[in-house]
Amino acid sequence: MKEKKAGAVGLRTWISVIMFGLFGQLAWTVENMYFNKFLYNTISDNPTFISSMVAASAVVATLTTLIMGTLSDRVGKRKIFMVLGYIIWGFTTMAFAFITTDNAAKLFPTLNAVTVAAITVIIMDCVMTFFGSTANDGAFNAWVTDVTDNSNRARVEAVLSALPLIAMLIIFGVLDGLTANGNWKAFYLIIGSLVTFGGIIGLFLIKESPDLRPNKDNYFKNIIYGFRPSTVKANTMLYISFVAFTIICIAYQVFLPYLIIYIDTYLGIHDYAIPLGIILILSAVISVIMGNVMDKVGKEKFYLPILAILAVGCVAVYFVRTIIPLAIAGTIMMGANLVVTAAINATIRDYTPEDKAGLFQGIRMFFSVLLPMVIGPAIGAAVIKGSNETYIDEFGAVKQVPTPNIFLGAAVVCVFAVIPIIILIKKQKQSKND
Repeated sequence: MKEKKAGAVGLRTWISVIMFGLFGQLAWTVENMYFNKFLYNTISDNPTFISSMVAASAVVATLTTLIMGTLSDRVGKRKIFMVLGYIIWGFTTMAFAFITTDNAAKLFPTLNAVTVAAITVIIMDCVMTFFGSTANDGAFNAWVTDVTDNSNRARVEAVLSALPLIAMLIIFGVLDGLTANGNWKAFYLIIGSLVTFGGIIGLFLIKESPDLRPNKDNYFKNIIYGFRPSTVKANTMLYISFVAFTIICIAYQVFLPYLIIYIDTYLGIHDYAIPLGIILILSAVISVIMGNVMDKVGKEKFYLPILAILAVGCVAVYFVRTIIPLAIAGTIMMGANLVVTAAINATIRDYTPEDKAGLFQGIRMFFSVLLPMVIGPAIGAAVIKGSNETYIDEFGAVKQVPTPNIFLGAAVVCVFAVIPIIILIKKQKQSKND
């Protein structure tokens, strides 16, 4: 396929972005949402296990992206990390098919089977995250920066931000029935196979950027490069963008790990695929449309208005209790989240030094994954425990249940993003006037 030149994204690149982005998001959706449900439903209802798993995964994701993203800069290659990473990523996802309390009891008969099984899930989540972050966060995201420019990044970023919702829609619509029936084995085997298949296809599809060159600077110095005060000072706009992105991601993580559990147990909407399907489709459409608009009129004009809509959407979800209102309020919340994150993430790519795209993926992960996934779920867990609401499941066991307060918590966190966004807008105006 013939690629278009500067200012446009070629067909082969679009196919690669969508395919690798989608298959990666299928795996991340399982990790971010279904591992929590799997742990909650089959092993333990203790929210501390969930928040610990999310935090551990975030640490591994950040360190992996920092180390492997820098390595991809060092060797001047992205494809090998993407392809091999996706293939192995799929196999590690399949491994969850065999984690059960019964198997834990057989392997460690003298230990508490629930604790062993929960710890095994957390460890395997970290293993899966290593390969996923190598392939997706470290290599794929750097490759996207390599093959785009500031005239088309909002459009590409809008599509990428919609892919997690499309992945959720696919899983909810096609595969969620397996988890509802307790057939987790088939669920994990199917998802893992798809991710591995994506890596194999990438062997023939992915094309390296012709401008990518090996970075011969000291590898270990490059790993800590992004944390140096001199680097922050030299890239002020980039780091302000990171701070704004971090706060918005924290707000998202306050409720996301508990979202399915909340809809299923608190609202009693057991067929949660219906409202979530509506939310995901409409939000994805909104994101793609707004991505084109932002490239034409400027991303900075959307930061504050969309952030305000996001906060209002979180508050609206707090009040709803039935399917249709949930679908409406959820679309406002998720659609706004996609648009504002696409705008700021595109800005991050704009200010990322071109010769250090892989290196800065680890810094991006520190701000967009490590901090949010440690702080956000912990806030959510504290809110859940503070609410102290329980329900009795079909087996007569008393379980803690997430409450609507997690959405109020998210709305409050959103407010703090106003400060870095205002600073970012002022500095962007100053740079244009200089």
